[in-house]
Amino acid sequence: AVGDSALSTFAQNCANIERLNLQSCKKLSDRTCQSLSRHCPKLQVLDISSCSNLTDNSLRAIGHGCPMLISLNISWCEMMTAAGVGAVAEGCRTLKTFISKGCLHVGDEALFNLDRFCPELEMVNFQGCRNIQDEGLMELAESCPGLCYICISNCGHVTDQTLVSLANNCQELVTLECASVSQLTDAGFQALARSCHRLERMDLEECVLITDTSIYLLAAHCPCLESLSLSHCELITDEAIRHLGMSPCASESLTVLELDNCPLITDQSLDHLVGCHNLQR
Repeated sequence: AVGDSALSTFAQNCANIERLNLQSCKKLSDRTCQSLSRHCPKLQVLDISSCSNLTDNSLRAIGHGCPMLISLNISWCEMMTAAGVGAVAEGCRTLKTFISKGCLHVGDEALFNLDRFCPELEMVNFQGCRNIQDEGLMELAESCPGLCYICISNCGHVTDQTLVSLANNCQELVTLECASVSQLTDAGFQALARSCHRLERMDLEECVLITDTSIYLLAAHCPCLESLSLSHCELITDEAIRHLGMSPCASESLTVLELDNCPLITDQSLDHLVGCHNLQR
């Protein structure tokens, strides 16, 4: 397995490196990011996901020495906190992609740092960051109007307030993943459908409170919809699928529709989908 000494030699000899994937290099310590900080000022894309020994000191080093960074993945780096995120945000102000899946210490304070320093963010993935709440996400939406991809799946504290804020501020939104966010209701998705007409991919699995009303509005206002997961949305009925089947997206763009464990959906829904010529599953 690759260790710190090999990466130190690499950093010293590859000063022009722009993209580096160190995913699951579990022997690495903060020394590696300190080497990158000293020797690789042109680094733009860094994946250190599942490097479980790395701490906030790695993020401080990257923030100090790699100001051109535009994409950072720290998923499953469980020792990283808002302090480290703040340091990298302050140093890398043109950051466009930030991914922190499974980082339990990444909460609202980390988001406040991102929205303060990184207004150019376009893609954020906070899957499983269970301490994130509406306040942090609302400020992020207000500060980063160019957001086109956001994943808040398994962020159980999030409510419709976040969806309304996205609707009011982020009209470029293309992908929303919010599986297992059980407090979301029709009110949030109605606001989103009325404002975010470029939506292409939505994962609403286990959003157990939504009803046919959400689907009516998504069908009416989101003609680009390509992928929609409604699995375990137990209040959705055949009537929602009928509206979807008659919508502009049905004949033009819809390729994936997931309806596992929706007890009110019957075989009748299949008849409503005959016009979806591009449907693959």
